[in-house]
Amino acid sequence: MLYLELAIVAVLIVVNGLLSMSELAIVSSRPARLAALVERGVSGSRRALALASDPGKFLSTVQIGITLIGVLSGAFSGATLGQRLSQWLFELGVSANVADAAGVGIVVGVITYASLIVGELVPKQIALRDPESVAVRVAPAMTMMARLSLPLVWLLDRSGKLLLWVLGHREDAQDRVSEDEIKTLVVEAENAGVLEPGEKEIIAGVMRLGDLPGGAGMAARHGGSLVELEAPAPDNPSAVKKSTQPGCVGVDGHRDHERG
Repeated sequence: MLYLELAIVAVLIVVNGLLSMSELAIVSSRPARLAALVERGVSGSRRALALASDPGKFLSTVQIGITLIGVLSGAFSGATLGQRLSQWLFELGVSANVADAAGVGIVVGVITYASLIVGELVPKQIALRDPESVAVRVAPAMTMMARLSLPLVWLLDRSGKLLLWVLGHREDAQDRVSEDEIKTLVVEAENAGVLEPGEKEIIAGVMRLGDLPGGAGMAARHGGSLVELEAPAPDNPSAVKKSTQPGCVGVDGHRDHERG
């Protein structure tokens, strides 16, 4: 019986870890990357994208599971394993009061430690290292859980949205990518060796070009002096020097045949 109780607690801790990993993986996944996986036909990617697009119901499903696991773990740690350890300490000669407190305290401490390591920290680190890969693997199971607990999930989702509305959060949050985030990603990609030398400067130049007005990179055809490209070599430099226009347009035999 003792081994069965230990096995049940171990399974609960592992399941808690899987739920924590699934939660963080889905929430941390970028929809654009999941959409790319869908286009490639990766199994589970479509369900992962659906969960990421509607995180309210998914988070409700996960919280239901984590809450139930917490309740069951607490019941087993205090009511069963704690009492067994207290009885064993009492048989060793420890007073009843000390044995009861020590037994429950030791069991709760050990289970809490295992829950933090196996049920929280390690699974979340795995999810953060490659969220999209984890998301597509756990999405089918999470979708099934959401379907099985649909009535309760609906109630929790509606209750959460109502409370958010009362608190003033009346619009769905949008995942906007800022220019600073793009620059940070470029630096990280360069440090990781994903970008070749010089590609960072090219991307930065493109971003700067997007901030410039059109006139900074182009000139109207009537705003420059015409330079005949077929003219004798000494004539063109002289024509450029004499020009009072901000630029020169090189033509090939006719003013409508611009070459640059």
